Amino acid sequence: MLRILAAFLMVVCASASAQTYPAKPIRLLVGFSPGGAPDIIARMLGIKLQDGLGQPIVIENRPGASGNVAADATAKSAPDGYTLLMGNVSLTISAHATPKPQFDVLQDLEAVGMVVSLPLMMVVNTTVPASSLNELIQHAKSRPGALNYASVGHGSAHHLSGELLMSMTGASMVHVPYKGGGAAMQALLAQEAHVLFLTPLALAPHVRAGKMRAIGVTSTKRTAVAPDVPTLAEAGLAGFDVDNWHTVFAPRGTPREVTAKLNTELNRVLGLPDVKQQLLAQQGAEAWVSTPQQAAAHVRSEHAKWGKLIQSAGIQLQQ
Repeated sequence: MLRILAAFLMVVCASASAQTYPAKPIRLLVGFSPGGAPDIIARMLGIKLQDGLGQPIVIENRPGASGNVAADATAKSAPDGYTLLMGNVSLTISAHATPKPQFDVLQDLEAVGMVVSLPLMMVVNTTVPASSLNELIQHAKSRPGALNYASVGHGSAHHLSGELLMSMTGASMVHVPYKGGGAAMQALLAQEAHVLFLTPLALAPHVRAGKMRAIGVTSTKRTAVAPDVPTLAEAGLAGFDVDNWHTVFAPRGTPREVTAKLNTELNRVLGLPDVKQQLLAQQGAEAWVSTPQQAAAHVRSEHAKWGKLIQSAGIQLQQ
């Protein structure tokens, strides 16, 4: 009887707390340094979210381990809606590539809602004799290991884009990780790197200037930043889909009423015309409205997809 009463009181208290939520500032953890896409997107949304929620959104940067430091801290926080995470696709990659993960993205976190879709663009330097995906694949196959491709780091979506391309085509390229997108792009411009996967917004000006050639974008639909560039699927690689998506997560066990309120407010903000325009102009990202259930399903799908690729490619990250 006492256990039943205790459980009942916990439900009542949780419901009452959810009705008054939020009653204090909310922390939004970002697993990357200030100035990167996750940080900029978090700060952009934070300003608008606090207008609707009536409480400050405090952005807290905890970089490290491909976003896992912040994710682990979020997973171990109280499930009360006052600690959230701006997570991205790297969480579903590192879940399989990290030898001893400190948390389980599917079991210890729950998705509040999708935030943005952020495709990558595949480009080659001007010395590579390829202007299309088919030409590039044929060139890579004829010279196994002669081409290298640059990424922003080992285990990133940029890295896995190359691995997925090779697994689907049988082409062979050497992965060269750099410390960030700027260094990787300079390597391509200096013709040290042959192929690069990076955000369309960063690459489009150089493509237009003739300093590199665009092969395709990694998402399932074209990007408004470079609408003339086909998707890799359109270019002949059916089923290719890499999206550097971002999602807001909460600790597992957060009351449904709190998650629902956060999701409603997040979707309201993502639907604002000025927010959509800012996301596109500043990051080349497209706002992504979803329910918590849709977001969770997408995370599970990505988790399964990257797990299969990482296992077959034998990719492993250092902690």
